[in-house]
Amino acid sequence: MKISRLKLDSILAFVPIILSIIGIIFIYSATKNSAITAEHTYFEKQILWLMLGIGLAIVLYFIPLKVHEVMAYVYYGAAIFLLVLVLFVSKSGAARWFNIGGLGLQPAEFAKFAVCIVLSRFFVYRQLKIKKFSTIVIALLIVIIPTLLIVKQPDLGSSLVGLATYLTLLVWTGMPISRIILIVSPVISLITAFHWVTWIFAFAAFLMLLYISRPGITISILFLLVFIGFGMATPYLWNRLHEYQRQRVLTFLDPGQDPSGSGYHVIQSKIAIGSGGIIGRGFMKGTQTKLDYLPERHTDFIYSVISEELGFVGSIMVLLLFSLIIVRGFMVAYKARNPFNSYVAAGLTGAVAFQTLVNIGMTVGLMPVTGVPLPFVSYGGSSMLYNWALIGVILAINRDWQEY
Repeated sequence: MKISRLKLDSILAFVPIILSIIGIIFIYSATKNSAITAEHTYFEKQILWLMLGIGLAIVLYFIPLKVHEVMAYVYYGAAIFLLVLVLFVSKSGAARWFNIGGLGLQPAEFAKFAVCIVLSRFFVYRQLKIKKFSTIVIALLIVIIPTLLIVKQPDLGSSLVGLATYLTLLVWTGMPISRIILIVSPVISLITAFHWVTWIFAFAAFLMLLYISRPGITISILFLLVFIGFGMATPYLWNRLHEYQRQRVLTFLDPGQDPSGSGYHVIQSKIAIGSGGIIGRGFMKGTQTKLDYLPERHTDFIYSVISEELGFVGSIMVLLLFSLIIVRGFMVAYKARNPFNSYVAAGLTGAVAFQTLVNIGMTVGLMPVTGVPLPFVSYGGSSMLYNWALIGVILAINRDWQEY
């Protein structure tokens, strides 16, 4: 078949391949001189995952989109089941993977896909009540259940992707910005409550927002109680975090407070990116990588490796490639006439945008280190399968954009 007959979007079809190949090349560079022998074959495993990912994308491309709509709650139920099961089955310290034939599969990646599908279906069938607070709250509950299970693993990074998808879809459905801010206000209360002065300012802004949006007396009281409750719960929730999670937050605020400990990752990442200069040190010539200073260089900090070896020019090229995918994904969502298809494309694209922003942001110290991989580029089989699955679905939506 000719590509034109398949109605493939060339940007969405080939840019992810370019990014995946870049990832394989720099995973090889990052692990070639590793003291851990097992890491020397990571690039070979990534090639296998890429092939499987492309195969999965092809399968999903030919599956009628109506199937996903009908099966939405089945996907969701299966995701919840797998997230619960991995907590009991996993024998590792972090209960995140199923070990199948020597390969680790993360149910959290499938859960991210399932959450987008089920939220899209939920919003479609609540079209007449789309702007009611009941719709917002029920949708939030749908997201919260898998999110809490993923946090339990613990995997803070993956848990945030579901919330990012939720917020993306709220915006895409035309939800007023004031109501979206009300939804995230408990998080604002949680963060600002670390000091009573910042919390007072946040509380005053919250009251003003309630006055502007006028959600009704019952909803207003509910949001008021939740806002105050989250603020009071801040010390308890902080103490419930794992030690490494608390350190990541503190390191984000001040990496220099523990340069040889929790701040080491970010400091070395910044050094690697800065040392790349304009055109980089050259392939496999990055000193931070070669001398083993940069930790997690094949996963969380793969962008730092690229920046050191290809410099500013190479890092900008990678950003442009991601921009092409994100812009094109939202364009597909915009032109899709079927609301479900439009929501799915927007939600999946929003997830790619969020992961890209957070991963690159944490390499330069603008985001806390949360373990979010760089789509298509970071080493990881489950992540590769998830990213190619969403490409397959978006390509199918682009193919059938005229269908209602």
